[in-house]
Amino acid sequence: MTVNVETLEKLERKITLTLPVETIQAEVDSRLKRLARTVKMDGFRPGKVPMSVVAQRYGYSVQYEVMNDKVGQAFSQAANEAKLRVAGQPTITEKEGAPEGQVAFDAVFEVYPEVKIGDLAEAEVERVSTEVTDEAIDRTVDILRKQRRTFGLRSQDSAAADGDRVTVDFEGKIDGEPFQGGKAEDFQFIVGEGQMLKEFEDAVRGMKVGDSRTFPLAFPADYHGKDVAGKQADFMVTVKKIEAANLPEIDEAFTKSLGIGEGTVEALRDDIRKNLEREVKFRLLARNKTAVMDALLAKSELDLPKSVVQSEIDRMVEGARAELKQRGIKDADKAPIPADVFRPQAERRVRLGLVVAELVRANSLEAKPEQIKAHIEELASSYEKPADVVRWYYGDNRRLAEVEAVVIENNVTEFVLGKAKVSDKAVGFDELMQQQG
Repeated sequence: MTVNVETLEKLERKITLTLPVETIQAEVDSRLKRLARTVKMDGFRPGKVPMSVVAQRYGYSVQYEVMNDKVGQAFSQAANEAKLRVAGQPTITEKEGAPEGQVAFDAVFEVYPEVKIGDLAEAEVERVSTEVTDEAIDRTVDILRKQRRTFGLRSQDSAAADGDRVTVDFEGKIDGEPFQGGKAEDFQFIVGEGQMLKEFEDAVRGMKVGDSRTFPLAFPADYHGKDVAGKQADFMVTVKKIEAANLPEIDEAFTKSLGIGEGTVEALRDDIRKNLEREVKFRLLARNKTAVMDALLAKSELDLPKSVVQSEIDRMVEGARAELKQRGIKDADKAPIPADVFRPQAERRVRLGLVVAELVRANSLEAKPEQIKAHIEELASSYEKPADVVRWYYGDNRRLAEVEAVVIENNVTEFVLGKAKVSDKAVGFDELMQQQG
């Protein structure tokens, strides 16, 4: 089979496919005969419907199915013959002027690009590292104590201070008019923890039970309440109750309440250190992986298949709609989401996917079964019943594929770090943990 491939643009190609009319008709007749043996129609017994009636009722749809199947097969055969890596679905249109007894179609499609990866020895990558310090463990212990704190009433003449839980009545007005959500009674919050806007906390701090105070408050422009965002309000607040926080002692009862069987402070700190080190490891890996992928893209040249980018955009739009639906947004599936918002991210994903695939192919960086197993076991180790989590991953091919993709990315990261000009930088624990996980 001789295949003539015409180049239209960088990645766009065209193949003309021809099919004998008699081959198509023979398949149509064969399918109609099979259909006639089972089809049910009023006035006829099953299997006794005349072929002329079956053809009249179903001929068009069967012809359409056969044509699709035969053209699809011809396209696949032609693409394989020409050794083309087809990207996306072809656009197939019937062609005028076919030879006698033939039907002709033009198939326009894209092919995957040639990926050129430059000298990775010239790539520059900043690799960060972080230590889990005693101070970080101390802060984690403090957080755990705060989560289990209790509150007791302060004396009548005590002033509200940071860490106290206060109960207040308040009412806010904008231009002298009340607004929705601006009034509450017996409202509780903890001073100094950012639960309220700064002006509100500043006003309450230092007040005593029975005190009232009026103060101005400027809502930020990005405030979640759109009706009041960027506006100035006047509030009046009255303090009704002030409670002091009582933090639990770090003793055997406290540690056992956290599931530490030994009940010692040392065991608690060891458990915290282990958990923090696991979290730090994954965050460092994510940050260093991003740096590697940026360097890899900078050293790569390729054209992007438009059809693959569009498929990725469509997938991201559907994902955004699914998220809106999950949040209870009405008619989320009809929400007007501008596709071009996702284009830069989609292009990066497609570009990165093609570059990584080429690097994996050229350097045998595929995920090995033992690597997948080790990664799953590490993920499972933080759970109460690791064996159940391992079975959960191995029980679903899609979940396994997600782990495999992560392991491949880790292999690529290690490979590039082994070739590139790497500069090491230590970052603080707090800086690392404040980043998006």
